[in-house]
Amino acid sequence: MKKKLYILFLLLGISHFLVAQTRKVKHQPYGDQKLYHFGISVGLNFQDMIITNSGKIANGNETWFATIPDYSPGFSVGLLSDLYLNPFMNLRFNPMLHFGDKSFEFVEQNTNKRFKVSSRSNYLTLPLDLKIRSVRLNNYRPYVIVGTYVALDLGRQPDQAVYMKSLDCGLTIGIGCDFYLPIIKVAPEIRFSFGLRDAVEHNRPDLTDLRLLKYSDAISQGKSRMISIIFNFE
Repeated sequence: MKKKLYILFLLLGISHFLVAQTRKVKHQPYGDQKLYHFGISVGLNFQDMIITNSGKIANGNETWFATIPDYSPGFSVGLLSDLYLNPFMNLRFNPMLHFGDKSFEFVEQNTNKRFKVSSRSNYLTLPLDLKIRSVRLNNYRPYVIVGTYVALDLGRQPDQAVYMKSLDCGLTIGIGCDFYLPIIKVAPEIRFSFGLRDAVEHNRPDLTDLRLLKYSDAISQGKSRMISIIFNFE
């Protein structure tokens, strides 16, 4: 009998321990029910571009093709405003500055000559996103975002081989997770931005060195892409 009681108490103790591990005190249990709240966003960005080459033959029977062979990280910072729609959806406005550049490499198909140039692009993005959240699990809550954005290029450089247009627009998708701390909420997320229009300027009256025109003419179309790793603090 004593042995059975000992086993019973042992099982009760183990079950209590397991319940204590799965049920935790919720931080900010009603924070998601606020009509609106604000925050800041910081992170890294990696700028890219989908390039369509023209195959145009330049002076001297040269045909150049453009690629972006590698990516260098840039810095992103912005503000965050969030509007409550229902328990599983929020509307989010998250204007951000993305400081970075794109490294172009041009290759001549006959001689394999190469020309490299870096184009700085400091984008002010104005995105409007729908944040779709799962059920909250203790102190974390995964979510996805879908939305659209308008981007202004504040860092474009004239008189270069590649010159970007001042205005762009596109779509954004991403995934993230809200982590609820006693005072603030931290939400790391990864975003993928896809431009919908040609972002390369083809009319080049700004060029003083006309030898660069063959590189500009090599690109028929370029649509921007960007991967962002962002930490939101709300």
